[in-house]
Amino acid sequence: MIKNKSLVAINAAFLFIANNANAAGTWTEARNDAMGGTGVASSRWSSAVLINPALLTRSQEGDNAALLIPSVGMQITDPDNLQDNIDDISNSAEDYLNYANIPLQQIIRDPRLYRQIRHDAAALSAQLKNVRGDEARAKAGGAIAVSIPNETLPFAFVAKVYGTAKVTSDITRHDLDYLDGIANGTVIPKPSDVQQLTSKGFGRAAIVSDYGVAIAHKFDVGGVPVSVGVTPKLQQTWLYNYSTSVYQYKKDDFRDSRNRNSNTGFNIDAGLAADFGDSWTVGLTGQNLVSRDIDTKEVGGFKDTYQIRPLVTTGVAWHSDLLVLTTDVDLTETKNFKSEDNSQFAGIGAEITPLPWLAVRAGYRADMRSRESNVFTGGVGFAPLDLVHVDLMGLYGEDETWGAGVQVGMTF
Repeated sequence: MIKNKSLVAINAAFLFIANNANAAGTWTEARNDAMGGTGVASSRWSSAVLINPALLTRSQEGDNAALLIPSVGMQITDPDNLQDNIDDISNSAEDYLNYANIPLQQIIRDPRLYRQIRHDAAALSAQLKNVRGDEARAKAGGAIAVSIPNETLPFAFVAKVYGTAKVTSDITRHDLDYLDGIANGTVIPKPSDVQQLTSKGFGRAAIVSDYGVAIAHKFDVGGVPVSVGVTPKLQQTWLYNYSTSVYQYKKDDFRDSRNRNSNTGFNIDAGLAADFGDSWTVGLTGQNLVSRDIDTKEVGGFKDTYQIRPLVTTGVAWHSDLLVLTTDVDLTETKNFKSEDNSQFAGIGAEITPLPWLAVRAGYRADMRSRESNVFTGGVGFAPLDLVHVDLMGLYGEDETWGAGVQVGMTF
């Protein structure tokens, strides 16, 4: 069961390409993720469609097109070190459940068998207590984009997917008392007892894919260049709800169609960006401005609701040819499943470009609601001939949280 508990979350992230890998919003972009998940005011025009469409206007003379093919990333949080106990727990559960078909008379007549059953029950009880209430979480995301700059109405096409998966255990007192009773000899096991075990495993995952076209335009407002961008998009959502006995939990069943439902709707992102002098940029974005509530299937008597809500983020960036300093703060909370607590992120980041083809980045991202782990981020970027751009990022934080991302792009 615990093996499945951890691996379901990990497989959900990788196999579903499932909230994004390391940013607070709905995007995965290796450069900005390496800078603390920022980007509202500091994104390159070639990836602006993912974060703040208003920044599409920041292309330079001679830029004709940009391809993002692709950007991918993931993040895993395993605060309870489940990996260390996977083999022992799964083997103990398997060994004990093998006794379910042994007649009671045979157990009573065979002291050696009875001692082994008591030993295995004690081992399983101890290990279940050790992971009682534990959880594993995973996130992942990916995107491809094509951006076409011009002076009047730059535009971009984008397809992105992001998601989150979480698996938790509910180890009941009933099962622990039963196993402890067998271990200390006050309970004699019967085959029918297996049907009375009540501990459960819960798995939930959400995958959201967006297909949109972004447009932007720059205005002069009192001598201040102000850009506005919007991204209308088709939005598809797949929800997975898996609830079953922990003794029957299988990671492959997590993605079974019996546990899945889908929904299609319309949404829109929007952004603003203003330049003050040659070095300062202030940005504001609103992602998923159309609220949507989508129910999961009811499985095992349990149903949840995935909440898509406007996520408003503001950012400030100072930039020169050598250095970029930036910070982003969410003005609204990030919502996921209704059964989970909300998050609200703030991030800071920096980028140093010592050579025209090399960039070094670092940052820090914190959840102001203390639901998710605070993380340190870092990465490098390579841009040979300013044609091919390869960006790598990694993160590490509290509760055994780690993640990585890679991005390949081209500018013409």
